[in-house]
Amino acid sequence: MSTINTALRALAASVCLAALTVGAASAEKSLTIGLTSDATHMDPQAGEELSSNIMFYHIYDPLVRRTPDLTFEPGLAESWELIDDTTWHFKLRDGVKFHDGDELKASDVVYTLNRLKESLMVNLAANIESFKAIDDRTVEIKTPAPYAALPNDLAAILILSEDHVNKVGNDGLEQNPMGTGPYKLVDWVREDKVELEAFDDYYMGEAEIENVTFRPITNPATRTAALLTGEVDIVQDLAVRDVERVKGEGGFEVVTRPSLLNLVLALDMREKSPTIDGKNPMTDRRVREAMARAIDVTALQRAIMGGLSTPSEQYVPSSHVGFVDGLNFREMYPYDLEKAKELMAEAGVDGFTLTLDATNNRYVNDAQIAQALAGMLAKIGVNVELNVMPKSNFWGYIRVPTENSSFIMSGWDVPSGDAGSMYGALFYSRDKREGYGQVNRGSYSNAEVDALIDKADSTAKVEERDAHLQEATKILMRDIPMIPVHYEQDIYGARDGIEFTPRTDKFLWAYDMDVAQ
Repeated sequence: MSTINTALRALAASVCLAALTVGAASAEKSLTIGLTSDATHMDPQAGEELSSNIMFYHIYDPLVRRTPDLTFEPGLAESWELIDDTTWHFKLRDGVKFHDGDELKASDVVYTLNRLKESLMVNLAANIESFKAIDDRTVEIKTPAPYAALPNDLAAILILSEDHVNKVGNDGLEQNPMGTGPYKLVDWVREDKVELEAFDDYYMGEAEIENVTFRPITNPATRTAALLTGEVDIVQDLAVRDVERVKGEGGFEVVTRPSLLNLVLALDMREKSPTIDGKNPMTDRRVREAMARAIDVTALQRAIMGGLSTPSEQYVPSSHVGFVDGLNFREMYPYDLEKAKELMAEAGVDGFTLTLDATNNRYVNDAQIAQALAGMLAKIGVNVELNVMPKSNFWGYIRVPTENSSFIMSGWDVPSGDAGSMYGALFYSRDKREGYGQVNRGSYSNAEVDALIDKADSTAKVEERDAHLQEATKILMRDIPMIPVHYEQDIYGARDGIEFTPRTDKFLWAYDMDVAQ
């Protein structure tokens, strides 16, 4: 009897061990990511902002995917064809499912584009004249003129389920986003966490990491502490001052890469500006040049950014369509206080006061940069009063027609690799062409620039588009409607065991990551 009991106990032990082994092998992988801020919304047509965009691209998909190095490849559309100069056909993949199990149809793409035309993101459809479903898997899109950049633009348009939006309504979409993306929303507790779980039927294959949590941690010191204590696995925008500290800790690494994000200063060009008494001195180009020359970007790089920034040559990086070789804003307008004072005197301006609107939790050391800019401009008689706020308040405050703002510090990146999307949004005359000038916060208007953007958006040849946009770049650099400051370095801290390669567009996409077990 004791022999039998011993055998049964041995068998039971082996069964338990096998169960534990199977359990360990099938343990779900989880990842927690610390972001600088929470998503502002979950409706992908309610506005663009990095933390929100990161969520969108986990939950939704575009017709054309943007790869980590900013090339383009098939997404929900497995192929596309230019039928004639202005007609494109996009063929949808077969069998793509939304998170509720419904199959993606061409009618969903048509619905998405119709809704986009009535949204805050109408600029993304500015070069789409008409669209229709040819059949359940084919969408026809017509442009008003030959337009080479259409596939690039479509990478920023995320496809909605018509049935789902009709079911939950526009307001309901904020708490119940649902797309075809690699992850589904489990829970969103504002200013605390966003929880996602992998979508088993994702058309590109199920994600390696089953559960992903995003934690908004606005304070840089708190973000670093969360990483070092194991509360999060990766942090975005590791504080410059903490880079060496994290490098010195065992079990962590610091990953950096050049950013696409260009920190810029928008100058109001209206005769009457909201925060300036009397006539706006910035309507005089000499004053704008004086302000540019008063900003010491090398000092910002050294004293505030810890060397982790690159002074901006133009409004877009050298890799982009529209960049002009040999043209450097900082060589055109080098730091020179005496020259800046001379320009102010020539313009007959003996100093003035205005307000700078800036964030304190969106860009690397943004509040410190705003304070430093105020000190620099004071040396030429420009008295800058600071209006610094969280980004959750900032975007609504500076929204066109910028009724509150005279001087704005913000960032702009161009993941499409093409200056045209930036120029059409930021520098095209407001209220002149539908979908253009939507974020022209300085009210800049130059008919020659408008015409060059129109020409760029009316050719099917990338070489011609590049030539037109380069001419626009030369004029913008001369006019100075906006002062480019610097490109940030994207800085991440991660614990060992996280397989993670930063994307050029700064999107933290868990689908491309893995966790060692």
